[in-house]
Amino acid sequence: MTLTRPPRLGALVGPVKIDDVSKTYGDGRSAIIALDHLSLEIADREFVCLLGASGCGKSTLLNLLAGIYRIDHGAVDTGGRRIGMVFQEPALFPWLTVGDNIDLAMRLRGVPSRVRPSEVAELLRLVHLEGFGQRRPHELSGGMQQRAALARALAQHADLLLMDEPFGALDAMTRDRLHDELERIWLGSDLTIVFVTHNVREAVRLGDRVVLLSSRPGRVVAEFSADIARPRRIDSEPVARLAAEITDRLREEVRRHGR
Repeated sequence: MTLTRPPRLGALVGPVKIDDVSKTYGDGRSAIIALDHLSLEIADREFVCLLGASGCGKSTLLNLLAGIYRIDHGAVDTGGRRIGMVFQEPALFPWLTVGDNIDLAMRLRGVPSRVRPSEVAELLRLVHLEGFGQRRPHELSGGMQQRAALARALAQHADLLLMDEPFGALDAMTRDRLHDELERIWLGSDLTIVFVTHNVREAVRLGDRVVLLSSRPGRVVAEFSADIARPRRIDSEPVARLAAEITDRLREEVRRHGR
């Protein structure tokens, strides 16, 4: 990546720290405890995938990391990292071109106008969207829109990329291609990635580590190291074997919650 980026701070070599964090929505009898005294450390440049049943607090945790939600108890330390987010829906501004969506993120970061066009072009090359900068989002496929959303997140000079089921609505072939693209970008950068998914094989395909959260309220109940050589294939035997082990543990957690 040849983008003009602010220098990394010395503290960025340390982990992202989530220390005894709790989050509750509402109060009284209607209160919902989303996260309950959850602690987790994520190493610099690590790719961590979060798994768990629906409602276990995965998206809440991302929003706490991003500073969007207020923490009720505990503390989050992102080490001064610059944060970018990618959601399940690309959320591109439909009245702007793809290039202008990326340029807007740079303008908000104060990147000088003289360098923005070349950096937009570089980001479009990075996500393999050369020649599509003047297109509107509706003119792109779902996979291409997610590539544009990734480029916009990177335009924020992110060091910590938070991804909330970004490929969940895509077909299997498009998702597989985007796995390859995301892995390529991550390996060539300083990014630390926290990736939320419901797809166990996707988590094993992408992550250095898979963290399983309990059903509500969310706590860390298991961690799995994905010690599998890269590049990986989602249908490979090592990925399938670890995914089966994680799936068994996830089913056990869902059954426990059901009782």
